Order: sequence, then C-alpha cells, then structure tokens
Amino acid sequence: LVLSTVAAESATFLPDAVRDDCFFFEGFEGSESNLSATLTYYLTPEPEHGSDEDEDVEELEGQAEVVEEEDTREGVEAQEETVEEGDAQEGAENLEAQEEGNAQEGITVAGDLSRMGFAVEVFEMEQQCGGMLRYGIPEYRLPKEVVAREIRHIEKMGVIIHRGYHIGVDTTIDDLFAQGFDAIFIGTGTSKPKSLEIPIWQNGKQREDLKCADLKRIRFATHFLRRIELISEGFMARNEIPVDEGAKVWIIGCGNTAMDASRSALRIGASKVDVIYHKGIDTMSALMAEYDDAVKEGVNFNWWSSIKEIHVDDSLDIKEIVLETREPDKEPVVQTLPADNIIMAIGATPHTKIVRTTSGLENDEHKYLITRDVPYGMTTRKGVFAGGDVVGRQATVVHAMQDAKKVAEGIAQYVDAVKLMQAINLTD
Repeated sequence: LVLSTVAAESATFLPDAVRDDCFFFEGFEGSESNLSATLTYYLTPEPEHGSDEDEDVEELEGQAEVVEEEDTREGVEAQEETVEEGDAQEGAENLEAQEEGNAQEGITVAGDLSRMGFAVEVFEMEQQCGGMLRYGIPEYRLPKEVVAREIRHIEKMGVIIHRGYHIGVDTTIDDLFAQGFDAIFIGTGTSKPKSLEIPIWQNGKQREDLKCADLKRIRFATHFLRRIELISEGFMARNEIPVDEGAKVWIIGCGNTAMDASRSALRIGASKVDVIYHKGIDTMSALMAEYDDAVKEGVNFNWWSSIKEIHVDDSLDIKEIVLETREPDKEPVVQTLPADNIIMAIGATPHTKIVRTTSGLENDEHKYLITRDVPYGMTTRKGVFAGGDVVGRQATVVHAMQDAKKVAEGIAQYVDAVKLMQAINLTD
C-alpha cells in the first residue's frame, strides 16, 4: 500500500513489477488524522454479506428468510447502483458498468478503464456516490470526505457520474446494450438484508397474521445506518429514524455491521443497547477491535441468546421481548425484558433485480453471479462482467481494488478481441 502525493505514472523510480502491486492516492495530505482515515478506508473489511452470518441464521431458532421484495418503508434501496458506459475517445470503445454496495470495486474499474482510453460514465442511484462506504460505515469510523476524495479523483480523470439513476428500474442492461455499449460491469454488492420471523404477541395472544416487517420499530441494520447518514447530509429529518431518545434497543447479530449499528444507536440517543448473539464470543464474526470499542461505549452483549417472542401494544409498538439464554451445560434461562426497537444485522444476499431484468445472466444457489476466469470476471452473458460481493468475493477494500483491476483487464481483453474479430470479418 503506497500513500503518495504523486500519480502512479509519475512513480518511475519503482520497477514495473512493484508498481503493478501498489496503489497510489493523489492528493494525500500527510497529517496523522488523514493517514488514519485513509488507512481505515482502504483496509476496512467490506460490510459482511453473510458468509459467517449465513451459518448463524440457519442455526437460529425460528425461520430465517431472505427479503425478496423492496422494503417500501425505506423508500429507495439501501445502497447505490451505478452503470459505467461511455462515448469513447476516437479509437476507444464504449463501456458500461453497474455498481451497488461497496463502491470501491466500481471506482477502481472506472478509473482503470479510463486510464486505458475508454470513456466511462457512471449511473448512480443515490444522490451521493460511495455505496456501503458512504451509507454503511458510520462517519466516526470512516470520514465521508475520504470517500468523496476518491470520487472527485475519478471525475477529474474524465469519468462522468449521473446521480439519481436506477439501473433495473429506469432502464435495463439489455436496453443499454441495444444502445451500442460494448461491455458492462456489475458490482452491486449484497444489499438485500436477511430477516428473521419471530412470533409476535399482542394482549396475551399470538398474532400469526403479523410479521416482523409489519412493525415499524424493527429495522435492518444497513437501512438504519443509511438513514443516519442521509440525516447527516440533510436528506432526511431526525424523526424519520424510529429510534427515540432514551429508547431500549436490541441488536440481533454479532458482525461488524452489528457493532456499527449498536454504537450508532447510542450516539443518536438510545439509553440502552444490547447485542444478542446465539453463540459465544469466540465465534462472532466482528473484529475484536470493533467489539472492544462497542463495549467501551456501553453496549451490552448477551451470548448464547435469542429472542423467542416480541410483545407489542395496540399501536404495534414494541414493549417487551422474551429472551432465552442457552449456555452450554446449563439450564435455559428465559427473561421478559423491556424493549423499544429491534435492529437485525444477520447478513445479506445480492439483489436479484438485475438478473430478473437481464437475459442470459445466471446465479448460483446463493444468488451470487457466476463468473469465469477467462476473460476474468465475465458472467454467463457475453460482455457482462461482475466482481466483488455480488459474486461472493468478500475482502478488505484493498482486496476489492485488486480484484477490480483484474476485472478491468478482463474487460479490456474482451473488447479488444471483439473489435479484432469485427475487423477481420470486415476485411474478409
């Protein structure tokens, strides 16, 4: 990892083999705070798509399900989507790519293709670029200026970004191909949260007609974190987060996203925040450093525990939960405890909207897009490439960048090969 005030092409003092394995960040200012923020940005693990959490969900008591429909209570979806296309320079080709979730993969692909001579445009669903890096990681852990700096950098390179444009809704990949684009990159991440169905009781009777999605005070962690960021940017009012001052908040899950949600809940005024995890501390997917910071801020942890019932009043506001703790070699302990909000952080899977609206795309049993090694990153449809969480490759931001560079090379190889074959046919 190289932090530099110069561009990569200016670093001629490095051998080519070394330069190929380095990342250069122009405009880096060498203060300690900026160093910390930049390292956090590039070395932060991407919000988990549920590899560890998947096992947790399967073992939880009750039925876990993937949310198949849009969460209409949240308005637009929780992450960004982008599509890179392009009116190329003379002799260059038109490209397109779509990205949602962690933006770094798409940013890297856009930047690399632009350097290769492709003209690139980005179609962004949100009003601000950055995906999970902007909307899924709290400001206190990743200053948004670090993300904004990277966006400004690729714009200076000539990449055009259209904000507020939703691929799969406003248009489709098939439509864009019909307009003459040569290749498409999809980096849509895993932005569809998983949900648990927990029995809901009202006035001493179980309401079998009610689901967790019917309760406004149950939220997904990614949506909760997104709303906090939108409020900070002035796009939403504080009362649009249904977590009141003094609320008692329960977080289900024990990954890094759960840590972010728990600390954020305290910071917006919750009086008590408890994390519920049905295993022990040794098996949590959160980094120990994230756990330690949550404990320091006052977050409580309930190991070997799960919610068995949710009690609501006549207005469907949460009043109590029934918590069961099953420690190994001990008798189960059942408690009825006060509660105001429940936030679910039990992993996520890819949205299937692009697959549903695009012919020729196939995904595996976990809904990850299927890709090939040659050309690297191409899906089951010719000319459509994918990378990152949407294909099941989860890592730090730096690893995502490294993978994106390989995908960009695969795209360039594919387009060059197609153009060559077209030229041969024309010659014949």
